[in-house]
Amino acid sequence: MTARIAAAAEQIAAARLSHAPLAMLPEEIRPRDEPEAYAVQQAVHARLPDLGSRVGTKIACTTAVMQTYLGVHNPCSAGVFAGGTYLRSTTLSSGGFHRIGVECEIAVRIGHDLDPAQAPFTTDTVAEAITEYMAAIEIVDDRYADWRATDTPTLIADDFFAAGCVLGDPVARRMNARNLIGTTTVNGKEVGRGQGTDVMGDPLNALAWLAGSLALRGEMLRRGDIVLTGSLVETRWLSPGDSASALISGLGEVSLSVE
Repeated sequence: MTARIAAAAEQIAAARLSHAPLAMLPEEIRPRDEPEAYAVQQAVHARLPDLGSRVGTKIACTTAVMQTYLGVHNPCSAGVFAGGTYLRSTTLSSGGFHRIGVECEIAVRIGHDLDPAQAPFTTDTVAEAITEYMAAIEIVDDRYADWRATDTPTLIADDFFAAGCVLGDPVARRMNARNLIGTTTVNGKEVGRGQGTDVMGDPLNALAWLAGSLALRGEMLRRGDIVLTGSLVETRWLSPGDSASALISGLGEVSLSVE
């Protein structure tokens, strides 16, 4: 690990531990590109033991609505950890977040290791590895002084807003994820709707991208990993007292409340 990567990781981890908004990193330690950003991301994880064990990966910016909203036009990935993973529903304290948001996602569980030697990955090869589909809320946190002014490598290094997830009951059967419809509801009102085809044409395309991206870094998706394939609906930011749900056709509903 270079001194630059270590210094960047220290500053990002310190902001998360102190709940201070992350400002622009000094130019001399700011990750210069995405490969360096992922190296910083790994170093950040090592400095945040309260995350718990890593249970999977989120993919960000896989839909046009999110690429437009965030101003990032290629997919990115970040960690999913046991400490922020909930089943079916949860209530979270707003005091633990800068600004909590929810995203409506199709999640999958991986049934066997996707060895980098198998690259390049296709929708067929990753489909064979999926054992379960789930509805999911990705919990996100706007922990930046100004995320619109924060460069993409820094967002990647800081897990691209990731703060956890709520997973629905698993559905253990093959399905055409392109046809699944997802809706986000806040306080009983539908606030967004999307379809599996919005995710790079097929959520399996996002999964194949992730497997290939990890392979380039000498990593892999492993048996049991959860993957969040990207938000079907623009992020919805919540306030204390709000309740939100994500419903995926054929997969069910998950919910989250903020107190």
